[in-house]
Amino acid sequence: MYKKIKILIITHNFYPDLSPRSFRATELAKEFYRQGHEVTLMAPEKKGIESFLTEYPIVFKSLGNLKWKIFNFKSFGILGRLYNKAVNRLLSLLFEYPNMEIFFKVRKALKKENDQYDLLISIAVPYPIHWGVASIWSKKHRKVAKVWVADCGDPYCLQENDTFRPPFYFQWVEKWFMRKATYITVPTLNSIKGYFPEFHSKIQIIPQGFKFEEVRKRPEIMDGIVRFGYGGGFIPGRRDPKEFIQFLVQLPVERRFEFHVYTHTPQYILPYIQNDPRILIHNPKDRLEFLYTISGFQFVVNFSNKGTVQTPSKLIDYGIINKPILNIETGNLDKEAVVEFLNGNYRKSLKVECLENYRIENVCRKFLSLADASK
Repeated sequence: MYKKIKILIITHNFYPDLSPRSFRATELAKEFYRQGHEVTLMAPEKKGIESFLTEYPIVFKSLGNLKWKIFNFKSFGILGRLYNKAVNRLLSLLFEYPNMEIFFKVRKALKKENDQYDLLISIAVPYPIHWGVASIWSKKHRKVAKVWVADCGDPYCLQENDTFRPPFYFQWVEKWFMRKATYITVPTLNSIKGYFPEFHSKIQIIPQGFKFEEVRKRPEIMDGIVRFGYGGGFIPGRRDPKEFIQFLVQLPVERRFEFHVYTHTPQYILPYIQNDPRILIHNPKDRLEFLYTISGFQFVVNFSNKGTVQTPSKLIDYGIINKPILNIETGNLDKEAVVEFLNGNYRKSLKVECLENYRIENVCRKFLSLADASK
């Protein structure tokens, strides 16, 4: 049993945002509070956070509104959209714009911080969160916290699932903050390969965590229509739905199915639907509402990332609701598996191992053990 400690969580994404990093920060804050620890959250101003703070009255220290904006010239037609795509991609790649704003926000806020915490957890992405902490961190003068854990969901310089890796000079920045962090946490054993070898000794494996008991499930819908669903974004050429959708729409119309897609990137699926009413696109849902909805389907779909470094956290949710998982690998569609799933044969279902590791109670214990080990 761990004694009650003071914990500071710094994050860009938090409730009610719908993203893996938001879930990470939100679930940690909730469970630490439930366990009786003194929890402080530092994040940009959040609309809708009031209901969360009513249920979980932690201390919220706002970093203010983020003002740096992405250029938008859509009103100029095709040329404007091309300009937006090129310039904004370059600004992000070369200078981490507009995410660099949060570096200055975190740095400024921590310089004014009077409390000393037992444990500071900074959560990326974006990585300027970690850089902001590193800018004020000193081994000799730890005025903010006794232990700093830099939590990394996805790699930065050595990532595999973006078209371009960051320029070489960001390697210096990444190594600079990693030298200062007490620990670096990643979600899986394979994730370690996404970071520079000289820091592997600092890396601890702490997976995404959820409160299993919060997930409601409904009875499976049995009306002769095979329903399956996916929730999340797409990445062209990596987590790409094109081949899968093209295969589905060419199936005979007598094949009764519904593929429900909940995504904020419908542009990567719309061109291939061909007005097939069996492919249905929805806006993203609240995580618990989404899980309740798809728990009534026959199976769920996962689009795997390139390589083994980044593992989709949605697989944990799929495991919690105990649904068969059809795994789609970009450029290597297993058509036989798709047909088998549609026929109710799930022998090729992707397995989620050691589900108990993802209980938020166990995840928080691992973070607390890092604070205890550094005394």
